[in-house]
Amino acid sequence: MAVTEAENPLVGEITCGSLLQKLQEIWDEVGESDEERDKMLLQIEQECLDVYKRKVEQAAKSRAQLLQALSDAKLELSTLVSALGDKSFISIPETTLGTINEQLAAIAPALEQLLKQKEERVKEFSDIQSQIQKICGEIAGNASEQTGAPAVDESDLSLKKLNEYQVKLQELQKEKSDRLHKVLEFVSTVHDLCAVLGMDFFSTVTEVHPSLDDTTGVQSKSISNDTLLRLAETVSALNEDKKQRLHKLQELATQLIDLWNLMDTPEEERILFDHVTCHTSASVDGVTVPGALALDLIEQAEVEVERLDQLKASRMKEIAFKKQVELEEIFARAHIEIDPEAAREKIMALIDSGNVEPTELLADMDNQIAKAKEEVLSRKEILDRVEKWMSACEEESWLEDYNRDENRYNSSRGAHLNLKRAEKARILVNKIPGMVDTLVAKTRAWEEDRGISFSYDGVPLLAMLDEYAMLRQEREEEKRRLRDQKKYGEQQNTEQEAIFSSKPSPARPSGTKKVVGPRANGGTNGTPSRRLSLNATQNGSRSATKDGKRDSMKLAAPANFVAISKEDAASHVSGTDPVPASP
Repeated sequence: MAVTEAENPLVGEITCGSLLQKLQEIWDEVGESDEERDKMLLQIEQECLDVYKRKVEQAAKSRAQLLQALSDAKLELSTLVSALGDKSFISIPETTLGTINEQLAAIAPALEQLLKQKEERVKEFSDIQSQIQKICGEIAGNASEQTGAPAVDESDLSLKKLNEYQVKLQELQKEKSDRLHKVLEFVSTVHDLCAVLGMDFFSTVTEVHPSLDDTTGVQSKSISNDTLLRLAETVSALNEDKKQRLHKLQELATQLIDLWNLMDTPEEERILFDHVTCHTSASVDGVTVPGALALDLIEQAEVEVERLDQLKASRMKEIAFKKQVELEEIFARAHIEIDPEAAREKIMALIDSGNVEPTELLADMDNQIAKAKEEVLSRKEILDRVEKWMSACEEESWLEDYNRDENRYNSSRGAHLNLKRAEKARILVNKIPGMVDTLVAKTRAWEEDRGISFSYDGVPLLAMLDEYAMLRQEREEEKRRLRDQKKYGEQQNTEQEAIFSSKPSPARPSGTKKVVGPRANGGTNGTPSRRLSLNATQNGSRSATKDGKRDSMKLAAPANFVAISKEDAASHVSGTDPVPASP
């Protein structure tokens, strides 16, 4: 009953004082000594101090943890702001006011938002760096060896850094696009070259890289440095092969045409090889027809050339004589005299003896033709001037005949045309001395350069020109003599008129013209064509291949090539009047 009563106070509010009072009551009831009571009270007080101590330590520890959390939050906030490099999007609270928990509560939303922004920024960096890494791998050619996403430097996640990566990515994407364009151009070029050369495009291009065939998507094609280099080498090799094949085909086409021309091959047989001969003068870039330079086509042309060569050997004499005719025509055009009969006999003897291979004989004749063409080219300028000189001499002869014509001014049909021609002829004739001087200088320079004499149809050209100059001088002296005689005759007539007071009739004896005139020296004259015909008569018959026009000019050449002016022409006509005898 006592215990129950003692416990009843515990049912109400329990305080330190109520408990101490209860303890005193218990001690009184028990009869505890004061010493024991003091000891117990000291013990209770110590235990209370320990409890307070623990609570204070716990509170201090909790405060320290909160401070550390606040410090960490501030540090992380500062780190995030520094890494993101932009404070404008998030309002950073002032963390120096309020309790620790209030400061933590104020930092938490900003910190959470920055962490979210960091996560998004890291993802953006990772995506861009992954693309950069992929393109770099494609350029380097080791894209398949790359594994995993690239590490992102979280210490710098600023927009500036992100923009730098974006600029770098754009540059790499442009480089990738340019490289892809180059690859496609190379592949297209390889395709075209393989088509022209008759080669397998698929095996050629996949040998460079397996991704370059048509079945692979454009973006999947290799753009590495090695691929571009090998593509460039392949294109270069194909172009060189194309160049060599075209050169070979052109040589075969030239041989075919030469052999056809030699053997008069009919047109229907030539048409069969039009696909070969059509590229005779084509450039490397100009040949684009598929299969135009295929190996089987070149082999076909080689077989045909070999067949025609064998056929040519059986027709050796005919071909050799054709070449001899060509050689003679070249010499004839150059006015170089040769002995064609002796050359033909020599050819016959060489072929009949069998000591010379047909190909060697034809090659030797081709060499002679080439040298003859070179000789013609070296003589061309002089021969052109000789033609102009002879043409001027022909006009001079015509002009003299025209001046002798007493009816030249009559109003007959064509008189005005002859008058115009005479005016032009006088201008041309006045140029003859300059033509001769230039021709002499050119001829002497040619002879000094080559160390041989320049012959025109077997006659030294300088000798012809010297003789022409000499005859021209003689003709001038003859003209002066005629003028002196005329002057003397006029003086005699004047004296007789003074004596007899009358002028004698100007009778014209028929024999006067045989003494005075352009053909007074028994047919000897200054025409180079006449000189050539005389020399040709002395040196033997001319070649049958001479130009007919030139021969007719030489046979019908006038008897005088001396240039005279209008006044001289008039005096020349009046010079046919009789010359009175000296008193």
